[in-house]
Amino acid sequence: MVLACQNISKSFGIDEVLKQVSFHIEEREKAAIVGINGAGKSTLLKIITGEMSADEGQVTIAKNKTLGYLSQQPERSSKNTIFDEMLEVKKEIIETDRKIRELEQNMKHASSEEELNAMLTTYTRLTHEFEQANGYAYKSEITGVLKGLGFSEEDFSKKIDTLSGGQKTRVALGRLLLSKPDIILLDEPTNHLDMDSIAWLETFLMNYPGAVLIVSHDRYFLDKVVTKVVELYGGKGQMYLGNYSEFAKKRTAIRESQLKQYLNQQKEIKHQEEVITKLRSFNREKSIKRAESREKLLNKMEIIEKPEEIHADMRIQLEPSVVSGNDVLTVTGLGKSFGDHRLFSDLNFSVFRGEKVALIGNNGTGKTTILKILNKLLRQDSGKIVLGAKVQIGYYDQEHQVLNTNKSIFDEISDTYPNLTQTRIRNVLAAFLFTGDDVFKKIGDLSGGERGRVSLAKLMLSSANFLILDEPTNHLDINSKEILENALSSYTGTVLYVSHDRYFVNKTATRIMELANEEIISYAGNYDYYLNEKAKREARLLAQAEQNPLSSSNIESSSKQDWKKNKEEQAKARKQANALKKCEENIHKTEERIEQLEEEMAKPEIATNVAKLLELNKEKEELDQTLEQLYEEWETLAETVM
Repeated sequence: MVLACQNISKSFGIDEVLKQVSFHIEEREKAAIVGINGAGKSTLLKIITGEMSADEGQVTIAKNKTLGYLSQQPERSSKNTIFDEMLEVKKEIIETDRKIRELEQNMKHASSEEELNAMLTTYTRLTHEFEQANGYAYKSEITGVLKGLGFSEEDFSKKIDTLSGGQKTRVALGRLLLSKPDIILLDEPTNHLDMDSIAWLETFLMNYPGAVLIVSHDRYFLDKVVTKVVELYGGKGQMYLGNYSEFAKKRTAIRESQLKQYLNQQKEIKHQEEVITKLRSFNREKSIKRAESREKLLNKMEIIEKPEEIHADMRIQLEPSVVSGNDVLTVTGLGKSFGDHRLFSDLNFSVFRGEKVALIGNNGTGKTTILKILNKLLRQDSGKIVLGAKVQIGYYDQEHQVLNTNKSIFDEISDTYPNLTQTRIRNVLAAFLFTGDDVFKKIGDLSGGERGRVSLAKLMLSSANFLILDEPTNHLDINSKEILENALSSYTGTVLYVSHDRYFVNKTATRIMELANEEIISYAGNYDYYLNEKAKREARLLAQAEQNPLSSSNIESSSKQDWKKNKEEQAKARKQANALKKCEENIHKTEERIEQLEEEMAKPEIATNVAKLLELNKEKEELDQTLEQLYEEWETLAETVM
């Protein structure tokens, strides 16, 4: 055991955040702390690091074990470049290297054999320490970590003071990983990382020789990395073995069991109270004694607290008011630049009714820009955008620019939907946790999470049939994300969204569009399917390159051919689906006509009319042959479509 928390309690005024929380972390173990916003996750990490003191309880760290901590907003001002900042972590190795080089020079001028032997002894010790600390590869180690966290070699020379908040957080994470503490504490480490960097961090942490304790809302990340979950719930802590998905199943089973126990106990309490009341009503000495006896037993009963219904927090229902045409969105030749910086050119893609399409890609590729262009918040430099018949867009942007910061929450909703009654508006806002005087708060005074809930409320009321969402899970806790996932999964309209939340993408997407190298590649499936197919595609391209080395222009041409092939396959699939539908209609019409002919041939007046009977029989025989051919055609089409 390298870390133990025993009966940790912490209050802020009358708000008791942590109540007797206990858990432990073993050597090399990877664990997570989860819970709704405000459950005390970051508070607990700060208590473990000593940044904050507990009201009660004790934190124990094993002897001689070092601890490293990354907060959500690490504050560090430095005139160093990014690479020099990383070198500071390796200053002991650099100093050892300097001593070794100095000894090499001094040994050439040793005045005696005794002095030379002493130098050799020191030299041997220092070179051993240097090798043990991976001294010969420390620069490549720094480069690997920085590139893994999304920095290019051109970024290495940038000054820390010139970086954005997100970049500074990545630098702080890099310093922490390179310092290699025995216990790493991470508070939302994936917040400022793109998908490639998150995947790199997952691999790094899974193979890390020390212990790791993570606070994160990234469930896909937790599924990959952790083997233990500590849930903070109602101030208390509960420990579960397994990754996030295993924890979620166990938690559901435990909550259902707790609710059942609570309801059974409440039923028993009610029964005992009724019996006690009845016994007292007899007003006899024996009956009163019996009542008192039962009352004592009832008072000694350990009351089970009613479990909180976390999933009842937000109630999101999304449903389009009008059904759109099949072709919802068609984009051809889309291009956009900002000054000399070209984001993309000649992008082509389509979205069809009922699809849930996730647009993914690294930071800076232009995903949010595409959504803004579709919503006419930005003008494209080139290209054509065509919306299908009866398409009504509902837009959710991560910056919440569609909200008026000078308005109250109530006015924002009532001004957008003037036909709604006050009662309806209050009911909708209550579903998104805005009750009482909360509805009169100014938008400008709200937190990012609160603004997100207002935007979702507006979206729910829009009755749009095409939702365009930019990072809809930002600022939502895990339980709220799950509620949104369920709402989108049951939504019968069409969705196009950008999200870095891979668990959310995996749960909701029916198609992935990856934006990379100024082109879009489509994968017909969820995130797991995309990862599998992308690996196959990259292996195929690598094999082609090894057999017949391609120039960069040929590789680009190959990627465009892949897109064209994917487009052709989608068109072919739609054509086959239409053919199957038409075939089914023809079968139905042919069967109906055969039945009509059989009924006519059975009539007495037709049975005695040989010429008419032969005519009808000939038509029936031809239709029987046609029907047989239609059945064969349907079976062939069904194999490819169904």
